[in-house]
Amino acid sequence: MFRWFQQFHKDQALPADAGQLSKDLLASLMVMAWFVEAKDPYTGGHLWRVSRYANLVARAGGLPDADIARVTLGGFLHDLGKVAIPDAILNKAGKLDDNEFTLIQTHPAAGGRMLAGHPLGHLVAAAVELHHERPDGRGYPYGLTASMIPTDAAIIGVCDAFDAMTSLRAYRKPMPLDKVLNILRAESGRQFSQFWCNHLLALAEEGVLDAIMGHSDNGIPLHTCPHCGPTVLQQSDDKPGDLLACSVCHSEMRLCEEDHQLRVKPTGKKAPVAAWQPKADNLLIKRMIEESITHIPLEQLIRFARG
Repeated sequence: MFRWFQQFHKDQALPADAGQLSKDLLASLMVMAWFVEAKDPYTGGHLWRVSRYANLVARAGGLPDADIARVTLGGFLHDLGKVAIPDAILNKAGKLDDNEFTLIQTHPAAGGRMLAGHPLGHLVAAAVELHHERPDGRGYPYGLTASMIPTDAAIIGVCDAFDAMTSLRAYRKPMPLDKVLNILRAESGRQFSQFWCNHLLALAEEGVLDAIMGHSDNGIPLHTCPHCGPTVLQQSDDKPGDLLACSVCHSEMRLCEEDHQLRVKPTGKKAPVAAWQPKADNLLIKRMIEESITHIPLEQLIRFARG
């Protein structure tokens, strides 16, 4: 597949299957990101939520459609580098020690290295490698300051933090929204870009983000295991009556609809091995790619691929 992009240097016209190849290449990145997220049983839906927040913030800030599409993809892929972080650190319930935190701080650079050989890596490189940079220069991995931080990274940085604070983690429960917004106001211009932070604050205060918080896809609420607490992911094509499983304690649950809301109820059984193994939500990924790729001109994809 990658040879096609190398061959393009010699071609005068775009191949007929260029669009599909671009979609396939993006899918390869997004499936990889999905399995990285699956390493942490408490972060289910994080990539989708950050992607949707980033889309809304970028749109509120007046970016062109092609830039919004790129930022949306970057939001989904920003944590690629966590594949290099041991599960014991990602899933630690207590406070990280200095050595563990130093290791966590390597994930943006690791993600950048992973993208270096990918033909479409440049589309999301800033989002992946620089989303933990801060305007005050105290971020990582490079200690960049405000004017040096690309727009994509600035948007995803504040959206990532917002989702982390409003979501369940192994080490704490979700913070109340009012507390999260107060933290963002206090850190605006220091930890977060003031311009993009203000747009996220406005969207949150208007209730625009409510349908994303606590969800893993449009209209799909997050479920938690009633036995041990982590997220139990519902796939886009799951429906009432289907069986789900906890990836930690392997309890089997049935998806039920009550009062127009989806819930999980334990069956009292252990789920078969195949049920609790991570499985990419291919329908969600395909939909996101279709939504994004229509707004990114093919010539721009090729230009990025050329490097």
